[in-house]
Order: sequence, then structure tokens, then C-alpha cells
Amino acid sequence: MTTIAIARVYQRSFNTRPNTTLAFTGGSLNALGDVIAQITQNTVGRKPHEEYPGFDAARTLRFFCYGLAISPLLGRWNKYLEHRFPLRVGRGQRKVSIRALSKRVAYDQLLMAPTGLAVFLGSMGLMEAHSIDQIQEKYTDLFIPALIANWKVWPAAQLLNFRFMPLAYRVPFQSACGMFWTLYLSLLNSACVF
Repeated sequence: MTTIAIARVYQRSFNTRPNTTLAFTGGSLNALGDVIAQITQNTVGRKPHEEYPGFDAARTLRFFCYGLAISPLLGRWNKYLEHRFPLRVGRGQRKVSIRALSKRVAYDQLLMAPTGLAVFLGSMGLMEAHSIDQIQEKYTDLFIPALIANWKVWPAAQLLNFRFMPLAYRVPFQSACGMFWTLYLSLLNSACVF
């Protein structure tokens, strides 16, 4: 019952303030992903005698800010894909066009995935107060491995997202799946320390 109530509140909020709803939903789920990453990073593989490094609230805030900023853009991107590649064409069409679905996933992975990753690395570098040279080094070290990892995971997730999720729920679905992706990015980003 609680899930239905949450869905109703979300839908009402999305209908009246879509960008604000997407921003806070995405920011919250990104922050949660970083919290999980920090817990994982601080507990897995740590020897009993090692000191616990503590929780980095500023790092979680950076992930929240990134999710807050990128989620409305992802909402617009999903709306563009919805209109550019309709899955059902014509009156009363029930059959989903596999070709249109494939194009949505291809556009998403070939255009948005590299763009989003570049924005992530750049914005994290800026929020961490790194120099331009350090940010460039982070791009050099992390961009290609992260993009390849993205292409191993996200096409399947986006195929499900574009096929089964209503437009209003696509960014939250991405963000929910993205908690694990955020875990990966957070661990990757923190591994590249200057």
C-alpha cells in the first residue's frame, strides 16, 4: 500500500513540477548510491585492525548536486527519444516497433552515455576543486574504461526502461538502476585521487 501511495504522490508532483520532481528524485537516488559506495568502500576488504576512514558527507553532497542537475536534462532527453522514435505508430497500434526501440537504445548509448559521463567527470572534478590539468588527467584515466563498462550494463537496462516504463518513471528507473552505477562511478572517481 505504501508503494502505491508513494507512486501517487510522485505522479502528482511530476504532473505539476516535472523538472523539480526529477531533480530531487535523481539527486536523492544519486546520494543514496554514494552512501552505499562509501559503506562498501569502507567495509569490504578492510582488515580488522585498519582504521575506519569515516563518512565523507561532502562527497555525497557532490553526488546529490550532480543528480539534481542532470536529472531534468535526462527527462528532456527521454521526452525527445519518445517523440523521435515512437514505439507504436498509428491508431490502435498495440505492437511495439523493435526497430524504434533499438534506435532509442542506440541513440541513448552513442550520444547520451558519453555526454553524461563527460559531464560527470568534469563536474566532479570542478566540485572537488581540481585544476584543469587534474580534470584532464581524470578524463584520460577514467573516461574510456567507464564508457566501456557503461556499454556492458546500460543497453539492457535502457531496453527495459524504454520498453516498459511510462515516460514519467524513466528517470527514476534509471536513477534506481543507477544506484549501482553510481556505486561503480563513485568507487572509480574516488580511486583516482590527486
